[in-house]
Amino acid sequence: MDWSDLTPARSAALAVTRALAFARQRRDESLAELGAFLRIPTVSAEPLHARDVRRGANWLARHLRAIGLENVRVMATPRHPIVYADWLLAPGRPTLLIYGHYDVQPADPLHEWRSPPFNPTLRGDNLIARGASDDKGQLFAHVKALEAYLHAGSLPLNVKCLFEGEEEIGSPNLFAFVARHRDALSADAVVMSDTRMLAADRPAISYAERGALNLELEVRGPRHDLHSGNFGGVVHNPLQALCELIASLHDARGRIAIEGIYDRVRAPSPGERHHMARVGPSDRQILAEAATNEPWGEPGFSAYERLTLRPALTVNGITGGYHGSGHKGIIPARASAKIGIRLVPDQTPRDMYRLFLRHLARMTPPSVRVRVRPLSGAAPAVVDPRHPALHAAADAYRRGFGRAPAFIRSGGTIPILHAFRESLRVPIVLMGFALPDDRLHAPNEKLHVPTFYKGIDTCIHFMDALSSRLFSTRHSANRSAHRLGN
Repeated sequence: MDWSDLTPARSAALAVTRALAFARQRRDESLAELGAFLRIPTVSAEPLHARDVRRGANWLARHLRAIGLENVRVMATPRHPIVYADWLLAPGRPTLLIYGHYDVQPADPLHEWRSPPFNPTLRGDNLIARGASDDKGQLFAHVKALEAYLHAGSLPLNVKCLFEGEEEIGSPNLFAFVARHRDALSADAVVMSDTRMLAADRPAISYAERGALNLELEVRGPRHDLHSGNFGGVVHNPLQALCELIASLHDARGRIAIEGIYDRVRAPSPGERHHMARVGPSDRQILAEAATNEPWGEPGFSAYERLTLRPALTVNGITGGYHGSGHKGIIPARASAKIGIRLVPDQTPRDMYRLFLRHLARMTPPSVRVRVRPLSGAAPAVVDPRHPALHAAADAYRRGFGRAPAFIRSGGTIPILHAFRESLRVPIVLMGFALPDDRLHAPNEKLHVPTFYKGIDTCIHFMDALSSRLFSTRHSANRSAHRLGN
């Protein structure tokens, strides 16, 4: 075939065909490579795994280099490294920044896993391992799409990859990194796959993510543990006081009882509520996914609306007193709780922290002392679903899954989303491949393998659609001129 006689459209179509064929021929190898990636326990929250996180970064960098990406770098931060790579050999074409995270949640409770969390196990159509879906599997779908295109000849656009190792602890070092390297990370669009579909046959694009404020609340009483027989009924138990403070955070109806927390919450329009009711999960589906029968929460809203349009406060853990077998009659000297607050548009972590402190000052009895330590925070974000970049993602889903995606809100948080919008000021496409039953952050996390394969195909189609349809040559000509290190 004389490739010089092909029109640009025909040449692009042939490149997609060749990339898809390569990706499908290598599905078993791709799954095996993902398994090797998953075996590295890149738990960012636990200092004992710091060396494993670095090992995971180096593994990923070697793989990116092996598939043909350039300027591959493992960049140190005060805690865990950032992996960068690029391919900027398409002058005048758009530039896509691909973001993902290679760190994972802790695996506890270990006794609930049916197989070791870092020994990937194929069970039917599911690959079981910590990080399989969040986010190594979703990240890897983009990596395999890049590999397929590079094997076919070249990419249809310029690409920059930014993969971090701290997302699960709030991305504490990525915000400054993005601001410092704003020019080097410039792009026409950002794509990240760290969100969920509605079902294996119902793809979805998220256009809104809640923010988060994570805190540790500590209550202190006596200078040391006391004998409950000698002091019970005389000294205020810090563990009891902590429970009383926690109980004060909600009213009897399930509303958050912190004064002022709803002042800036946007009221949803009737049109959006109708759209959410039409495309989103029902109350029954959400309760089934949670393996519970009884709903709870703020009245006047559906479960899906509570998860996405309304703020939420959850107690994620409590520590205090005796945890061994049998009984020990003590009044503990201290008790603590981990508390998470999910934020909606117009709420900020700073404002919520101030309101939380004001609530505690009003509710804390004089018999104990409290200390609040902020752990991490992230602003909420909303993406315009009408932007052409999101239409390109919709086209890609139609071609990869055979069905148009639903545009949905998410109750989760992607810390870096707001920073990308503020620093890069480009559209962000949230193109997820996780399923509702993937058990993210829970024991027996899984990746649905057929969805993973369709995700690779969809990423191939997305690069083609973004390049050929959405951006003019003149608009994107300078986006790839900067590269990290220049």
